[in-house]
Amino acid sequence: MRHDVRPLGVALAAAALLLTSGCGARPLSELHESESGKQQGPDTAPAADKAASVINAIKPDPALTAALPSRIRSKGLRMSTSEGYPPMEMFAADQKTIVGLDPSLARAIARRLGVHMTVSNEDFNAQIPGLITKRYDMVMTSMTDNPERQQKVTFVDYVLAGAAYLVKKGNPTGIQTPEDLCGKTVSVVDNGSSLELATGYDKACKAKSKPKINVLKFPGDQDALLAMTSGRAQANITDYVVAAFRASDPKTGSEAVPIIGTESPWGIAMNPTEKPFIDTVRKALQSLITSGDYQRILKAWNLDKLAVKSAVVNGGK
Repeated sequence: MRHDVRPLGVALAAAALLLTSGCGARPLSELHESESGKQQGPDTAPAADKAASVINAIKPDPALTAALPSRIRSKGLRMSTSEGYPPMEMFAADQKTIVGLDPSLARAIARRLGVHMTVSNEDFNAQIPGLITKRYDMVMTSMTDNPERQQKVTFVDYVLAGAAYLVKKGNPTGIQTPEDLCGKTVSVVDNGSSLELATGYDKACKAKSKPKINVLKFPGDQDALLAMTSGRAQANITDYVVAAFRASDPKTGSEAVPIIGTESPWGIAMNPTEKPFIDTVRKALQSLITSGDYQRILKAWNLDKLAVKSAVVNGGK
């Protein structure tokens, strides 16, 4: 679940894109002006960013700017992500500009800090090593904050995400809880965390002497979705962010139902040796939460259910 164990279909698509894109930072000629580092001062969100109007209205906080390391005040903020996990990070229609909730929030933070921002596109597995070797200042790529990763990096948590049922619009079979799946058919990506959830829910049904769950396993995310939309399955279990993205397309005729209890924090990964900088970023995010800009950005991406109430450090347990 989530970025590090994304559904197989999404992972394969991401891998294919990484192979074709060279798995690294893009040439400056392919970057949006705000990503190139040529632009000085607060960053301007590209038009393809669904939250552009909210981001571009954010005013810098001079106190936060003054608290930044001098290298960031002079050269800007270097953010890294791993494109290929919509709607969190993906290419816009021009196939060059990276958009999604993660770059939106990063741009909003950069504006509050009063600096411009560059974006690198790296393989997911290269993110933490790149942070430790100081190739970037922060990583925002749907990364789960957990104790294992806290041994290497420090997180400023910015969303709380879990799994979801993707069901037909209006939820005609009334699926809200795992128990509602007893006696029904669900589709999942084979060998993923969604399969683990479905298998566990099936055991719980049997333990309560209720009808078993018929689990349909598919090699890819698209096939699992088709099983639900065609009526072969009453629900598709997947990541909430994936479900919300699917549901935002009217052609799917679907809606996302969060699975309560599966949530965990996703964090902005930062170099643990830079404690004052970490606290400055946490304060910038908190100011966006307090002002309501944070919630408006999430809503622009149809991900407002991921909202946290406050910005905390290393909240993953």
